[in-house]
Amino acid sequence: MRPPSQREPEKKVKDLGKPTRKLPPGQYEIAEFPRFGLTQFARRFPKSGAAFELGIRGDVDHPVTITDELQGLPRIDQVSDFHCVTTWTYRSVRWSGFLFADFYERIAFPRARPQQGATFVIFRCQDGYAVGLPLSDLLAPDVLLADRMDGQALSIAHGAPLRLVAPSHYGYKNAKHLRAVEFWRDDRAYRRAAFKFMDHPRARVDLEERGRGLPGPLLRYLYRPLVRPTVRRFRRALEEYLRVNL
Repeated sequence: MRPPSQREPEKKVKDLGKPTRKLPPGQYEIAEFPRFGLTQFARRFPKSGAAFELGIRGDVDHPVTITDELQGLPRIDQVSDFHCVTTWTYRSVRWSGFLFADFYERIAFPRARPQQGATFVIFRCQDGYAVGLPLSDLLAPDVLLADRMDGQALSIAHGAPLRLVAPSHYGYKNAKHLRAVEFWRDDRAYRRAAFKFMDHPRARVDLEERGRGLPGPLLRYLYRPLVRPTVRRFRRALEEYLRVNL
């Protein structure tokens, strides 16, 4: 399998994407960007002080682990909105990192050699979370492996040391604390972190793909009452973590 395109390896790119002017269906704007997720992950954090490593595995010819290779890619600065599946949106987040397409074409493809048809990508995280997306979606020009936010290194709250940023997909696809990227021919290695109905294969925001089996507009009313208690739970867990680790 060949990568879909080739870019000039020496070209440095800076891209400031404009955030969506109109909110997507069923979303409302909030003033702060909370640490958020499935409640069972509220007290799970990445390994403190661990050296950064990212495994590239799955249906590949040569599993590899990279450390500082991402720094050889063009750095991208991007502004985009972040849309949580539970219906809140935080506007104009300033991310900095590396195009997933560049990572795939310059690192993953030539070094790990994903096999023919290995187009289902699983992201595994240091806190035990895992999520999957089609490779074709990840090669979009706004999908980043980000290590900075708002001019600062990523915080623990927002995915340090490295996270996925896929603005066209709901937040649960934007995996934090990355430790491995896996390329598979199917989903046999994928274990969902939540109930099946909560994990849409693509979770595209504009199409309101909040989950599977139930209409997106219906899930708005199931999810929205959970926002405030979930924000509180994650905030308390982070405060406790920082008291112990700082």
